[in-house]
Amino acid sequence: MTDHVIDSHHHLWSSGYAWLAEPELAPIRRDYTVDDLRAQLSRAGVAKTVLVEAGRGDDAETTEFLALAAGTPEIAAVVGWADPLDPRLAEKLAAHRAGPGGAKLAGVRSQIQAEPDPDFLARPDVIDGLAVIADAGLAFDLVIRAEQLPGAVVAAQSLPHARLVLDHLGKPQIRTGSFSAWRTTVEYLAACPNVVAKLSGLVTEADWTGWQLDDLRPYAHVALEFFGPDRLLWGSDWPVVEVAGGYERWLAAARDLVPADLHPAVFAANAARTYGLD
Repeated sequence: MTDHVIDSHHHLWSSGYAWLAEPELAPIRRDYTVDDLRAQLSRAGVAKTVLVEAGRGDDAETTEFLALAAGTPEIAAVVGWADPLDPRLAEKLAAHRAGPGGAKLAGVRSQIQAEPDPDFLARPDVIDGLAVIADAGLAFDLVIRAEQLPGAVVAAQSLPHARLVLDHLGKPQIRTGSFSAWRTTVEYLAACPNVVAKLSGLVTEADWTGWQLDDLRPYAHVALEFFGPDRLLWGSDWPVVEVAGGYERWLAAARDLVPADLHPAVFAANAARTYGLD
């Protein structure tokens, strides 16, 4: 049992979020509140969390999450939403910092996985926006598809002062057995010392009802090999993980996938360093 766990990636949402309309997401199409979070953390024995934007795609969500975090000790940090192409990006980030809970703003992300251009992150205007985020002292979470990884390499190489966080290991297509192309591009991205990766989201890229530990093991092994024990952090991706076995099953699987002597780093210390937590 890990003594102290920081969940580096979870969400809260209401049932009205547009992306929850997909039929297969009916089991999680409901409100998930701080009370639900606290109950889940208590069952799993998790101490602190990082609340990540949940796909609503507006500044108001970030404002709401920061205010919520201000009154929720379990939420140690927030990764809000921000558009790297917003001409008022610096102004909006400063406003979030100045508002209720602003001290807990540790990073931002946008839904780049929804961009049709696989090279979106390599665009000069996007890189300029990521520079604004980096200059504000914030991390940028990369929620991207596997085919968007090469663009992430360009962004990381262009902005060595930026802290980039690869969510869900770049979403490898585990259920179809796709591995070699993902492995190659992850190796290039991991060669950038300013990139860390989250051991998260794997079970929802696998067969939701039939995944086994051995399905995940090659991907976790690659993550540990390329990023090393100091640039890998565990995240639950709750409540999304509820469609694929749930929080506690995924946490137990991750503990099996990571050697025990690396647990303090992967399950706590790396998240604390990445997001500037106490």
